[in-house]
Amino acid sequence: MLKLYNTLTKQKAEFEPIEKGKVSLYTCGPTVYNYQHIGNYKSFMTADILRRYLEYSGFEVRHIQNITDVGHLTDDDVAQGDSGEDKMVKKALAEKKSPEEIARFFEKYHIDTSEKLNILAPQFAPRATEHIPLMIKLIEQLIDKGHAYETNGNVFLDVTSYENYGKLSGNTLEDLNVGARLTEPHPDKRNQWDFALWLKAPEDHLMQWDSPWGRGYPGWHIECSAMCIDYLGETIDIHTGGEDHIFPHHEAEIAQSEGATGKPFVHYWMHTRHMLVDGKKMSKSKGNFYILEDVIAKGYSATDLRFTYLLAHYRSQMNFTWESLSQAHKNLESLQNFRDRLSTFVASQERDCERLDTEIYRKDFEEAMNDDLNTPLAISVLLRMVTDGNVLMDDKKLHNPEVVLKAFEKLTNILGIIFNTATIIPQEVLNLAKKRDEARASKEFSRADGLRDEIIANGYIIEDTPTGTKVKEKK
Repeated sequence: MLKLYNTLTKQKAEFEPIEKGKVSLYTCGPTVYNYQHIGNYKSFMTADILRRYLEYSGFEVRHIQNITDVGHLTDDDVAQGDSGEDKMVKKALAEKKSPEEIARFFEKYHIDTSEKLNILAPQFAPRATEHIPLMIKLIEQLIDKGHAYETNGNVFLDVTSYENYGKLSGNTLEDLNVGARLTEPHPDKRNQWDFALWLKAPEDHLMQWDSPWGRGYPGWHIECSAMCIDYLGETIDIHTGGEDHIFPHHEAEIAQSEGATGKPFVHYWMHTRHMLVDGKKMSKSKGNFYILEDVIAKGYSATDLRFTYLLAHYRSQMNFTWESLSQAHKNLESLQNFRDRLSTFVASQERDCERLDTEIYRKDFEEAMNDDLNTPLAISVLLRMVTDGNVLMDDKKLHNPEVVLKAFEKLTNILGIIFNTATIIPQEVLNLAKKRDEARASKEFSRADGLRDEIIANGYIIEDTPTGTKVKEKK
């Protein structure tokens, strides 16, 4: 059974979906005001691996990843969603473009980069700006139920009205009020930890909409709740994101969602640990802020980066270095070479030949993945399979290369590993090579030469190597 670590309960638990055979999955997506860096994609990778493994396990997954294109303010990480400039507006003014132009450019970048990393596209990627009416409706419900209040065109969530505030992060109001406030609270708030659901827009603000409280724009937190409920329902199975989202963003999502519906919002919260670069937090000022293009410029591939992510557990403190990327590349080459070798290896017919028991590796792989998506351990199983298979091929004793290849590709597909498939040889050509080996073994050299010529006519060549016969494409 699949066990997942739940940030809400602070322990692993067997995964049980709300509806048998189906999984509702929501992932906090990008704020599309800039390029997403390689740390962001470590978090998106968690959702991808989770989804792939759930689908492999037989579940039908409905996956939503939102696009934040309004309402995410520059001080959201230190305040409660009501201070600073809108990141979209700030970028638009700096670039002398419209927020729409900025959003669509970086949204496309995110989609293209995700595709290069072989991250499965969500079934829906709703944009915040296209769901303003849903947010207004949700805010009205919160006001009607006494969980929110309006002052001077601004609407705030009254955190004191929600008794379980802090259950995800541990940041209870009692603890928060002891600590120092990092920014000045909004003058219209009753409590400094209340957070904005709707903010009144200055007349010259580039992004604003009509509402029952006047012209304004939504707060960052309300957007995810509105879109999650609309696409997945009032209670969902799994919500993923980076650990920086735990507070205040996800804590706020719980308060407003459960305040509006009166139902549990999320059963399983999964959060990806921050990624360090050379042992430090990623920062442009430190010169260690990298995007995928920086990785490619160093001669590595998107698949190399993906494999680097997989070599660290999603809840571990991953330290990215160029050396770690190089090691990932070497491990990936081992997998690629094994796959290529299997695709060209002619099954041994000797008496002492052996079948590689692929069930052993499948069970060990699943055991690793069932333990909270332990991808490093799953990869170690694959590498063990490579070692054992290569030993049999070195000794020309592997009897079931086709079976091994099929099992190997099924497991690597769970991890989303992309291989160079140019070396796949059609089975009919491999059969000709096998017949040629048999002819040579029985000293039917004329027949063997004829089979070789037939293979060449099909666009392939034969290489007789110390480790066995290899079939390759003609160049």
